[in-house]
Amino acid sequence: MWLGCAINHMLANGEVMSRLFVALSMPNHIKDALSALQYGVDGARWRSVENFHLTLAFIGDADRHGLGAAIDALSEIEAPDFNLRLSGVGLFGSRKPRAIWVGITPSTDLMHLQRKVDGALRRKGIELETRKFIPHVTLAYLKGARRDEVANYCVMNELFSTEEFPVRQFHLYSSILGATVSHYEIEASYSLSSSK
Repeated sequence: MWLGCAINHMLANGEVMSRLFVALSMPNHIKDALSALQYGVDGARWRSVENFHLTLAFIGDADRHGLGAAIDALSEIEAPDFNLRLSGVGLFGSRKPRAIWVGITPSTDLMHLQRKVDGALRRKGIELETRKFIPHVTLAYLKGARRDEVANYCVMNELFSTEEFPVRQFHLYSSILGATVSHYEIEASYSLSSSK
């Protein structure tokens, strides 16, 4: 069920353009637990607490028509709510580390929702990334970080785990790029059906 839509962003030429993605938000106590992991890696650009999320699908740049198509596609999704737990820490970029992330305890419900999101968007003709879906929350992007330092960090935090938290909705976000940092705005929210 679609819950709302925020104001679109106008480019200088008057065209409406947004960089869109579909994601789960994190509850505040989970954000606090994630922020406690943000330390001790030179070259890490730690994500702001407000930007913690779990991406289900990355759409990319979209005009008003693309935004409308995404909103329509996602409004057709029916999936049950579920609980989720974050666990483990890893990195992307085996030779040259690019990012540090927190993983997810395996969840068939999460994978089911992601497939529904992917399928609904593709049926509307929206092109998505072809990379395999690896559920995670990004802690930091890395620039010039030493591989051994990042690997040690991951080993030190590999037993990290949160308590389970409820997932009752998902969101269509737009990414607003700033001079030094970006922030995200929710364009639309969609409720999952009660599993009880």
